[in-house]
Amino acid sequence: MEKKALIGVVPLVDIERESYWMLPAYMELLRQQGALPIMLPLTEDSAELFQLADLCDGIVFTGGHDVEPSLYGEAPQVDNLGTCPARDRMELPLLKRMLELDKPVLGICRGLQFINAALGGTLYQDLPLQFGTKVEHHQDYPYDALTHPVYLSEDGSLKKLLGRDSFSVNSLHHQGIRRLAPGLKPMALAADGLVEAVEMPGKRFLWAVQWHPEFAYKSDEVSRKIIRAFVEACR
Repeated sequence: MEKKALIGVVPLVDIERESYWMLPAYMELLRQQGALPIMLPLTEDSAELFQLADLCDGIVFTGGHDVEPSLYGEAPQVDNLGTCPARDRMELPLLKRMLELDKPVLGICRGLQFINAALGGTLYQDLPLQFGTKVEHHQDYPYDALTHPVYLSEDGSLKKLLGRDSFSVNSLHHQGIRRLAPGLKPMALAADGLVEAVEMPGKRFLWAVQWHPEFAYKSDEVSRKIIRAFVEACR
């Protein structure tokens, strides 16, 4: 019997309840594509993180809290930040180790923002206050509704995968990429120019998207194709 790709999923954190948890959809979308997902413990122990990176065939950097501004060299500039420094401290060495091992990485929403910040880019701390746009980046329920289009880079891996110029996505975020990190390449932009997906050329697989495949995958074929490409890279 063929072994399934073992994919670590970074936990979501509830600070008030002193707990970490998981949206079942993160696990189900990976299982649907033939992977075996496991929720990682919230840990800052470097030996444990190295062991987890060695164990897993790939890692999903999930959505959730805002990235701590100090990670990209800034002080808080808005009063509506909801950060989780413990996640930042866990994810930084974990990402570094995955890159060293050249193992597949997928970032979703916060995951895209974190990866960009961790690799030397910066973020808009609050899009409505610092960016200003008519594009709906923070939609209301239902979260699987596709609310705005993204436009694919001509030479990006996402366009090669999908064979199309654009598609619509769901959107639930108030932060976004301001300055793209060195080494990252945009794969998709919103109509207002905000970077919506990135990759790292030269790596086996490092993709990150600003939207939420975990909410849309049941009805959205694009979401399923992205997860399928990630899982196949993990095999």
